[in-house]
Formats: sequence, C-alpha cells, structure tokens
Amino acid sequence: MASITKTDPQEHNREDEENAPAADDEDTGAQVAPIVKLEEVAVSTGEENEDPMLDLKAKLYRFDKEGNQWKERGVGNVKLLKHKVSGKVRLVMRQSKTLKICANHLVLPTMTVQEHAGNDKSCVWHATDFADGELKEEMFCIRFASVENCKSFMEMVQEVAESQGKKEETKDATATAGLLEKLSVGESKSDGKEQEEKAAASEDKEAGEDKAKTEADKKDEPASKA
Repeated sequence: MASITKTDPQEHNREDEENAPAADDEDTGAQVAPIVKLEEVAVSTGEENEDPMLDLKAKLYRFDKEGNQWKERGVGNVKLLKHKVSGKVRLVMRQSKTLKICANHLVLPTMTVQEHAGNDKSCVWHATDFADGELKEEMFCIRFASVENCKSFMEMVQEVAESQGKKEETKDATATAGLLEKLSVGESKSDGKEQEEKAAASEDKEAGEDKAKTEADKKDEPASKA
C-alpha cells in the first residue's frame, strides 16, 4: 500500500516565494523629505537698476603694451546699460562660460569708436576700464559675427557719447545759471542794504538838525522877553 506524503501549506508557500522572480520596484506614491533643505539664494548681477540698450554677442581683445600685441579677453555678450536714476551709460561684457567681467567702463562724451583697419566686422576704442577692480587705461578691439552688428554697436556708442556730452553741457549751463542767479540776488540785497543805510543816515541828519534848531529857539526866548 503506497504511503501518502502530507505537505505543509506554509512550507509550500515559502518555497513559492523563494522561487518567484523578483518584482520591479513599485511606486507607492510616498514622498521622502530631503535630508538637506536648500534655500533659494538671490544672485545680484549689479545690473538691477539699469536698462539694457544693446546686447550683442562678440569676441573682445585688449592691447598688451608690454608684448605689443592683441590678447583675447573672452567671448560673450557686450551690453550697453543705462542707469535708471543717473542716466549714465556703461559698457559691460562678461565671458559666456565663467561670467567673468572682461570690460566694464562708462561711455563718456570723449569716447570714440573707430573701425579696425582691414576688418569691417571689428572696431577699436580707448577707455578707462574697471574690469580688473582698478581703473586702467585700456585699448579694446571687439569683433562681431556680422558687419551689421558691428555698425549697430558703433552707431549706438556714438549716439550715447553725444547724448552724454549734451547732458554735461546742460548741467554746466544750469550750474552757471544758478551761480548767476545767486550773484544777482546778492547784488540786489547789497543794493537794498545800501539804500537802507542811506535812508537811516538821512533820518539821523534831519533829526540832529531839528534838535539843534529847537535848542537855538529855547536860547532866543529869554532874550526876547527881556
């Protein structure tokens, strides 16, 4: 008689679980909080109070006097930024990858931009630059991808320089007018003071004459009675 082997259901289930293929990770929808919480940090570029007037991609060079050669400063976007309060315009250029400043100076009335000899996509100019943290006289050369961009840059810089010159003239004229007005007011005040002094002196003189006349009349009265 054949014997019947009984199988434990728990052992059977355990074997099925061990032999079953591993299931893919299931998305339970649970949210895991990060170990470190990073806060947003506002990065200041120094351009928040300025309005862009020009923004063009270019390559900038500076002239090395010691080596007597042009040296590349970087590739990036050259900008003309106008201050919202003072109205002054500065030229700023940063390197595209590192954002390092390679040009940073005001556009002054004396600034002139000229086309680089033999290349109608490039132009040169002199400026007192502050890109390296100190004021230095620099000679720059900038090269654009097209002739049109180069012309736009030259025309805009020239226009800004002329407008800054007119502002300086207006400022000087206003200051001169204010000084002349102060002088005229001072003169009128001095004239008025002189007139007042003359009037006071005249009154004192008349008062002295009246007093002398009164005393003379008093002296004459007893003689006439006698």
